[in-house]
Amino acid sequence: MFLSKTPVSLRPQILFSSDSFPNSKINPNPNPNGLLLKPLRVQPITASTAPPPTPAQTRVDILAESLPFIQRFRGKTIVVKYGGAAMKSAALQRNVLSDMVLLSCVGLRLVLVHGGGPEINAWLLRTGHEPRFHNGLRVTDAPTMEVVEMVLAGKINKTLVAEINMLGGTGVGLCGKDARLLTARPSPDSSVLGFVGEVARVDPSVLRPILADGHIPVIASVAADETGQGYNVNADTAAGELAAAVGAEKLILLTDVAGILEDRNDPGSLVKEIDIAGVRRMVEEGKVAGGMIPKVSCCVRSLAQGVRTASIIDGRVPHSLLLEILTDEGAGTMITG
Repeated sequence: MFLSKTPVSLRPQILFSSDSFPNSKINPNPNPNGLLLKPLRVQPITASTAPPPTPAQTRVDILAESLPFIQRFRGKTIVVKYGGAAMKSAALQRNVLSDMVLLSCVGLRLVLVHGGGPEINAWLLRTGHEPRFHNGLRVTDAPTMEVVEMVLAGKINKTLVAEINMLGGTGVGLCGKDARLLTARPSPDSSVLGFVGEVARVDPSVLRPILADGHIPVIASVAADETGQGYNVNADTAAGELAAAVGAEKLILLTDVAGILEDRNDPGSLVKEIDIAGVRRMVEEGKVAGGMIPKVSCCVRSLAQGVRTASIIDGRVPHSLLLEILTDEGAGTMITG
């Protein structure tokens, strides 16, 4: 959406050459597998090989066209759930966070709720624990809960906050345990799922001064019950309940699919906009199934509690947040009440 001029790099680009330094005394074939490795030729990247900058007029036209959308959302709260494929790529992660900093700079109040399933899986495997799931939810025994807290409330949260700060925003790291932001209760399937919790209560008091100051709260989806026992809370569910509690204008779930599809096997059958009744019909018909059911359920629940719109968008698309908020086109499926 917002494009900037890319500076031309004058650093040399290193290329393999079959005829470079033919008289070198260095062994030209040190690889025992027979791959011929020779010294390298240097080819500088110049203005002629770099991508052309976006014309200045185009950039200001884009900014001008964004004005109605900025006016619509300025001062409004938008809760973004971040996870899935958008967290696997460093480039996409920077896109997401730079989008949030940009939107914060023009007056939107952003709340970022994050998961971290792939990273949790990796850490569990390192510690000799096989990740297990039941009905799309992570089975969380005591050792798994320790890993969940370490990864979500520690490593990932701190990384996201640091990146936001580096991009010029102000991130504030939190988890559901902080200031009783989220109070959990055991899942009805706790006998199978272990320390997987539902959201029993939300106290957004700690968020209000953070948002009023233009900062971005970054919230890990772990919480505790009344006794202090920690629980792993589904990040989609946590985001939906937080959106309702802060009176958000919009809930956005960043995921690794295009959105809700009329035909699950046809990416071209994206449903751009649908109401609650339509979503329920698609669930009954089996068109929404598997991991999409918890996502649409939390969207429907947040809408029922006063959130204006909820969107499931494709986090694999660069700057999908800007496409969703600052254009008519959007970047996925928007659900309305």
